[in-house]
Amino acid sequence: MIRWIFLFLVLGAGLFAGTQFSGQQGYVLISIANQTIEMSVTTMVIFIIALLAALFGLEFLLKKAVYASTTTWNWFSVRKLKRSRRYTNEGIIKLIEGDWKAAEKKVTRWANHHDMPLLCYLVASEAAHGQGNNSKRDHYLSLASQQDDSLLAVELTRAKQQIAEANFELAFDTLSTLKSSFPNNPVVLNLLKTTYIKLNLWQPLIDLAPKLVKQNQLTNEEHAELNQKAQCGLLSEIAQQQGSEGLISHWDKLPKKQKQSDHLIACFVKQLIARKADSEAFTVIKESLKKSNIPALYALLPEMNLPDHHPVVVMLQNTLKKEANNAGAHSALAQFYLREEKWTEAQNHLEKALEIRADVSDYGYLSDALEKQNLTKAAHEVSRKALELIQPA
Repeated sequence: MIRWIFLFLVLGAGLFAGTQFSGQQGYVLISIANQTIEMSVTTMVIFIIALLAALFGLEFLLKKAVYASTTTWNWFSVRKLKRSRRYTNEGIIKLIEGDWKAAEKKVTRWANHHDMPLLCYLVASEAAHGQGNNSKRDHYLSLASQQDDSLLAVELTRAKQQIAEANFELAFDTLSTLKSSFPNNPVVLNLLKTTYIKLNLWQPLIDLAPKLVKQNQLTNEEHAELNQKAQCGLLSEIAQQQGSEGLISHWDKLPKKQKQSDHLIACFVKQLIARKADSEAFTVIKESLKKSNIPALYALLPEMNLPDHHPVVVMLQNTLKKEANNAGAHSALAQFYLREEKWTEAQNHLEKALEIRADVSDYGYLSDALEKQNLTKAAHEVSRKALELIQPA
């Protein structure tokens, strides 16, 4: 536009000058080598204006040609991009539907024309993983890792695939490396939680759980349940590595609140019994039952191998004097009576326990007590009830 305005200004100035100097056109001589060109000033001005107009026109035509070629090129590029996006979207749907082969074919067909080939290669890797083709899966992950800003997405995909194949050691290595670069990424932390549980890495799991709660990846109830499982697993690990002495030492160092957990007390007692520290286990049970009624502890009493059962029997008898409806105490006392071949006393306590709550093990013990008293018909009836409890249908 500016060029055309300039051209019209020059033309106007020429016309004005022409009218002012009409009849006085002047003389212009141009000599080049042996050639001479003669013209009036007016002719020269008109020639220059025409030359400028021709140059401006040529520039306009060249720009139009370049613009047309660029537009055509862009049209083809956009067309390819749209087609690539469409195929990728269809591939993702096929991946969700479980059609791995079709998903792989669609996302890789036009991946080079996609504006985010990283997505195409990750979907292709998942599709190859679904087909069980590990070489293709790793090839696509390699292509994805060559894209910009691909580290987190690629390694998370790799870790998920390793977990799906139960390669928890490899997943642990992958996620540990990621955690150093992305310490607060919720997906990394959740996958680490799964890996820690599968590898029995209880202390790292205990340390990780508060972060998951802070990021709303775990509710308080889920945290409490996970912490109980981890603490119980840690007790088992310490018992295996350090024996009963190391286990008791670890227990003594735990916070008071944790040592008041019924579940954790039961885990502690189980580990003591497993390490043949039955006297220490009985002491823990006796002291714990004084403070709180923990049904799980009554079930552990018959599992102990004590030189003298009399203190346990006396404790259970005293408990039943105070709590006649304590099913756990009735069941435990009945089992000790069975060992002493006191079939009638065992039968009475088992029947009372079963009146309070149904239990397959107690039905079995009651059937044995009845068999020992030659009450075969009654024993068969009890066995039938036990089977109905196992298979309600």
